[in-house]
Amino acid sequence: MYPLVYSQLDYRFYDLSCPRLPMIVGVNVWAAVRNDTRMAASLLRLHFHDCIVDGCDASVLLDDKEDFKGEKNAFPNKNSLRGYEVIDNIKADVERFCPSTVSCVDILALAVREAVILSGGPFWPVLLGRRDGTTASQKSANEQIPSPSESLKDITAKFTSKGLDLKDVVVLSGGHTIGFAQCTTFKRRLFDFKGSGNPDPSLDSSMLSNLQSICPNGDASNTNLAPLDSTTSLMFDNSYYTNVVNKTGLLESDQALLDDPRAAALVNYYSNNPYIFSNDFAASMVKLGNVGILTGQNGEIRNKCGSVNL
Repeated sequence: MYPLVYSQLDYRFYDLSCPRLPMIVGVNVWAAVRNDTRMAASLLRLHFHDCIVDGCDASVLLDDKEDFKGEKNAFPNKNSLRGYEVIDNIKADVERFCPSTVSCVDILALAVREAVILSGGPFWPVLLGRRDGTTASQKSANEQIPSPSESLKDITAKFTSKGLDLKDVVVLSGGHTIGFAQCTTFKRRLFDFKGSGNPDPSLDSSMLSNLQSICPNGDASNTNLAPLDSTTSLMFDNSYYTNVVNKTGLLESDQALLDDPRAAALVNYYSNNPYIFSNDFAASMVKLGNVGILTGQNGEIRNKCGSVNL
């Protein structure tokens, strides 16, 4: 059975109060992705980093203030999380037509689905009626967001603490079929894997030399970008799993999926079954979007996504 909070969400939550909402979100996301093809992946990551830290409550969108340290400048987010302005623009448009009605967290959930669809990925139904959190925690973000250098066991523990499971880890890792990562997130695989002084032996040798040219050893290359899916970096497909099977996954956490027999079996399965991956990705996104949500009288409907209401 679903927990009780689900009963307060509804696919048609805004049908009467803000009928233009789907169109406003769709047009804005289309324009943002047309302007910057990376934006689809950036919005997906923004949603994940919101939901995996104390639940989906748009806390990741709150700006730091003198007396408040939120999630934007937490280690996993600082100078790497993107797409805030896309959500802010949608919110501004929505406020013109339906003031104080639609939460920032619902806007983000809808925007992510549009971004994935525009990249060739699946549709999934988005339940609506979540409310925005009134606080955020830099400490929580530092502790709860999985790191690319963590073991699969530790990453899975972070997922299970949110009501997700190992299958969701494998499926949502498939979101790395689009987007780019900064060299700093995988550089130790290229030069000094786990303090060995040598590259990661599980990384394909031609991929290794290609990545070493993108990310020369030294801090100057830390913000250089490499595609998470080296075959079809802008297309949402199942080639991420083929890459992992072929030892051309980019992040340690991608390649680590083969360390567990259950995860490895799923990786192999998805590499051969694109439609089943699409269906399972849609199902895991529904689960992710319902982690730790606020409904009813809890939270608020923010007027601006970067700050709580006064």
